[in-house]
Amino acid sequence: MGKKLEWRQMAAIALTVVFFLFQMYLALIKQLPTMLQAPLHLLFALALVYLYNPPDKKYRKKLQKEKGETVSAQELNKFAWSRWIDILVAVGIVFQLWYVVNRYQSLVDHVLFISPVDSIDIAFMVITAVLLLEAVRRTLGGILFGFILLFIIYAWTAQYLPGILYTRGKPFAAMLKQFTEGMTMSTSGIFGSPLQTSANSLFYFIVFGAFFSAFGGGQLLIDIGMKASNKGSGGPAKAAVISSGLMGMISGSAVANVATTGVMTIPMMKKVGYEPEEAGAIEAVASTGGQVMPPIMGVGAFIMAEMLGIPYGRVATAAIIPAVAYYFAVFVLVDRLAAKRASRLDGRADTTIKVERKILPRLYLLLPAVILVVFIVRGASLMRAGTMGIFSCLVCNVISYFVGGKKDFVGLKGIWECCMDGAKQAAEIAIPTAACGIIINVVTGQTALATNLSAVISGLGTNMLFVALLIGMVGCMLLGMALPTVAAYLVGVILFVPCIRPILISSGMADGTANLCANMFVFYYGIMAQITPPVCVASYTAAGIADANAMKTGIKGFLFSMVGFMVPFVFVYNPAILLEGTVMEIALGAAMLLVGTFFLATVVSGYFSVELSVLERALLFVAAICLISPEIITSVIGVVLGAALLVWNTARKKKGVKAA
Repeated sequence: MGKKLEWRQMAAIALTVVFFLFQMYLALIKQLPTMLQAPLHLLFALALVYLYNPPDKKYRKKLQKEKGETVSAQELNKFAWSRWIDILVAVGIVFQLWYVVNRYQSLVDHVLFISPVDSIDIAFMVITAVLLLEAVRRTLGGILFGFILLFIIYAWTAQYLPGILYTRGKPFAAMLKQFTEGMTMSTSGIFGSPLQTSANSLFYFIVFGAFFSAFGGGQLLIDIGMKASNKGSGGPAKAAVISSGLMGMISGSAVANVATTGVMTIPMMKKVGYEPEEAGAIEAVASTGGQVMPPIMGVGAFIMAEMLGIPYGRVATAAIIPAVAYYFAVFVLVDRLAAKRASRLDGRADTTIKVERKILPRLYLLLPAVILVVFIVRGASLMRAGTMGIFSCLVCNVISYFVGGKKDFVGLKGIWECCMDGAKQAAEIAIPTAACGIIINVVTGQTALATNLSAVISGLGTNMLFVALLIGMVGCMLLGMALPTVAAYLVGVILFVPCIRPILISSGMADGTANLCANMFVFYYGIMAQITPPVCVASYTAAGIADANAMKTGIKGFLFSMVGFMVPFVFVYNPAILLEGTVMEIALGAAMLLVGTFFLATVVSGYFSVELSVLERALLFVAAICLISPEIITSVIGVVLGAALLVWNTARKKKGVKAA
């Protein structure tokens, strides 16, 4: 095994160097034509993924876990024949490289449905699709692999299917030409917007996140969150919310957020009496919100900007109020849960959280994040912003050498490990983004599925917007349970945005605003699937840290996350929440959203001044729902009803105190 791993490691190191040089060339010197840049980016990603994921990887891991050091070389080499697969993969990648380098100009000049397609083009399409699907299977498992394969089969059988699935057929030769052109000879398939976003921005932001965390910025954000919540009941849970929110601003990954902050916050919560499932659920819900928290949100946000044709800064600013509302609701939830626990513990406080290192001398570590935000706000390209963020991390690392006793300084070995980790993560992100291009092209180019589905849902009419949104919500959450967030968003965009957007436009909303609202709606619920059973990866990760039952943690996390479920409905009905409106409209919309999420968080916790009765919770839920609509009358009813219930609940507490 050692020899095999050794050559893989050496090849991965060499490829990482070339990958970095290629991406830095794009950022600092010159960008290449799309049909050269995107395929080369994908080839680097494919090669790295295959190096890090050999065919017998799972078998070897299982064997070493079971037998440890006693495993024999013969057992390890049981699947030695798999090296022939590696050889075939290498040959395929070399052919792809030859094709891209030698024929990219013809791809640039290619005219769809007119220019000829020869056997070399078809061979390139087949090899690219096969290697990409196998890379998906090795990195993300069989679900996404099967999902994409299903769409490929659908593209070739749609002419035989009924209803909205039907698409008029063509002769085999014409279909093969159309399929080849769509998948690999245009920017509407594998080399489309998602993969271009990966090459132009995601790579740099992923590497930035790796550098920022390794150089002490991540730990500083966690410490700030802990310092801000180090007193009173529920301190560890509040620390999880604040720390995860701050960390989420940089990481943009729910699972990574849980793994980073959860190792500290979950043990603290358990120490002061939280059940393992409850501690894991709170951390999972808090970490998931990081994907909607600017400035670096989830991967889908970058792709959203590309697909909408608007600056990423506009997407990030639109997400500010929904993100604040989400974390406000989660904070209220843990605060009320802590108050409930304290009431059952005769008012005893949980604990005081100790932060070992002083925060003020380390604030310079936040400079890279500030520089990143400044570049985004000034309208610089995401490539340039990410690159400047990476360089500023290196500058801060030099400062750390002379400040604070080198505690945050990272040597050359650590920097190289960051580069390796960043390149690996970027490659693993590029694979699903490219693979989703297959689905996009099938739905929008090869078949009439998107048009047919849109016609059916749009036929509901403007009065059925709520039904269309419910369909979109359930669909996106189901997709998010089965697929990675970026894949769930992309599939949701092509299936549900064309359905929701026309209804919004017909109701009087501007085209650009309707498009932004629909995309943000799909993006939001694709993320919420990370904490929706039965496939809730963020909750399962937290359960592993908490040593808790995974399914119970997932169910509890889902219940806790309901505090944020109303947010997308609010900004669809009231786009002022996405900063589409006057200052007064935005301020009023934000206020109503915060009040509504406060009511909903109180309902989920079941406690205000004293524990809420079933009737109080039901009526308070109605009050929260009334605040979804921007209509003045429903908002007034919701605020008055909710306030009256909370006053009544407080009065019950005073009455109980007097009686005692």
